[in-house]
Amino acid sequence: MEYNNKITTLRTEVEHELTTGILPFWMEKMTDNVQGGFYGRIDGDDNLHVDAPKGAILNARILWTFSAAYRLLHRPEYLDTATRAKRYIINRFYDNDFGGVYWSLTADGKPLDDKKQVYAQGFAIYGLSEYARATGDREALDYAVKLFETVEKYSFDRDRNGYIEAFTREWKPIEDMRLSDKDENTSKTMNTHLHILEPYANLYRVWKDGRLERQLRNMLDLFTGKILNKKTEHLDLFFDNDWRTDGNIISYGHDIEASWLIHEAALVLGDELLLKQIEPVVVNIARAADEGLNPDGSMIYERFTAEDRTDRELHWWVQAENVVGHVNLYQYFGDEKALDTGMKCWQFIKDKIIDHEHGEWHWSLMPDGTVNRRDDKAGFWKCPYHNGRMCMEIIERFA
Repeated sequence: MEYNNKITTLRTEVEHELTTGILPFWMEKMTDNVQGGFYGRIDGDDNLHVDAPKGAILNARILWTFSAAYRLLHRPEYLDTATRAKRYIINRFYDNDFGGVYWSLTADGKPLDDKKQVYAQGFAIYGLSEYARATGDREALDYAVKLFETVEKYSFDRDRNGYIEAFTREWKPIEDMRLSDKDENTSKTMNTHLHILEPYANLYRVWKDGRLERQLRNMLDLFTGKILNKKTEHLDLFFDNDWRTDGNIISYGHDIEASWLIHEAALVLGDELLLKQIEPVVVNIARAADEGLNPDGSMIYERFTAEDRTDRELHWWVQAENVVGHVNLYQYFGDEKALDTGMKCWQFIKDKIIDHEHGEWHWSLMPDGTVNRRDDKAGFWKCPYHNGRMCMEIIERFA
């Protein structure tokens, strides 16, 4: 009974945060009624930058978030926002000449950086497939399938397995394949594979295609056979074409996020034998991620093992994934201690990360306890996806 009460409280609180804090912020403050789509940036001091570039990741994540919110809560304003995002991605981000979506647009919707980052293709598939799931819309499904076919045609490495990071607009080799300035310039990464696994699982919910199923299964094999470090149970991050890695960085947030996304993919496939193979891996990765926990349930960012250095910044997205990953351990494995960890992290989020005055969540809390206002409140990487998804995962899991 005690844990039922905790879940009821958690569900009530996250639904309130989703519907009164997160989603209204994006509808009211980020909708660009002048140049179309959504504004590209609100900085950490809550200043709107109307001429900021518009990123594919931001727009695809808005599409996913509001599609999922409409599917769960059936509010017409969520459908309106999701449809706006869908139209903008199809009309402006999609490259009709070469396929795929551009990395970024100018504020008025013209191609700015036309490279084809495979991570961005994944999120476009994720958003479009969720819109199709929520509405039955055929156009969204057709575009999601086209993007799947494009990724498989150009990015999938048929000789050495896995997905190559990035290409030019024409899908030719590109020298700088980094997803961001902080990443290593390698041809394969854990992060991109995680965010191909995630949309492929979601697309499979609405499109039971045989090749998609094979590639989804193959992705699980890659995570358990190539990306998972068998010595540490952490996920290695950066690889060359032949899957060699230095394994010097531990990303606690990606570990806990991957634990439940890998589990979700196996559940979507509905194969009991596969599930039995995957579930011990799920638990082990989550346990390894717990090395990054603080006593208050929050989770630190990264550890650089070769330098014996730890980044103790407390990022918004890591805390959101920390809650979901631990709730997943409680729901499927009966781990009551994990639920307590998730509840403590949610309390930390309420106390330190949510901006109760202006809406949405701060980027992070610095190691000295101050709020990070240097980084965006909304922008290329600061989207309603991690925190919105955390809320919706709990709403849906414990409906």
